Amino acid sequence: MLLARLNTDRMRRAILSFLILGWGFVLLGQELPYDTAYHSTYWEQKVSQFRLMPESEGAIVFLGNSITDVGEWVTLWQDLRIHNQGISADITFGVLARLDAVARHRPEKVFLMIGINDIARGIPDSVIIANHRKIVDRLLMASPETTIYLQSVLPTNSDFTEFKNHQNKQSHIVAVNKGLKQIAEATDAVYVDLHAHFLDEQGKLSTRYTNDGLHLTGEGYQLWKSVLEKLNYCCKKN
Repeated sequence: MLLARLNTDRMRRAILSFLILGWGFVLLGQELPYDTAYHSTYWEQKVSQFRLMPESEGAIVFLGNSITDVGEWVTLWQDLRIHNQGISADITFGVLARLDAVARHRPEKVFLMIGINDIARGIPDSVIIANHRKIVDRLLMASPETTIYLQSVLPTNSDFTEFKNHQNKQSHIVAVNKGLKQIAEATDAVYVDLHAHFLDEQGKLSTRYTNDGLHLTGEGYQLWKSVLEKLNYCCKKN
């Protein structure tokens, strides 16, 4: 009886692990109701570069999806230590799969912004938050001296129609950002509330900073920089 109970408990834990990881396999005859795939030719091209770059002492890594990828961070900050490890369309599962390319530098700072594509795919808020915690824990385990900045997920603007799946998800964005703040409070990470700075009067991503309702224009990146600069988080000119 005891052995049977132990086996049952192990089975339950195994099933829970599958669900938390969000693997897109068939489980008990049912597929997970959300897409966790992150591999693409672009993802592989970018990661293959990240993994071959010379290790850089004192590196500052900007890590995330297309919103990070598009940023001209080195030019914006005039800081050659910066590595742009943003990949367009990436999700939290993709970031987890490529953390080795970040940790190998033993970076001084990592600025993470990820999650809006997860939300657009319908990945549960709890899974997105759990993945952020895994990212923090794994990075700090590999590089304990690194300061990790958990940057909030930015708002979107439903007045634009190009990225429909990303729109009208404000409640999920707020929930994820609340989770990120809690992770920062429970770890050595630092929470950065960028979200509030990008809102218009209707609670949407201001048209001053976007031209498609999701991504940022130059003014948006200047605002992002100014927020980090005022908080004295980044970066020194060299």
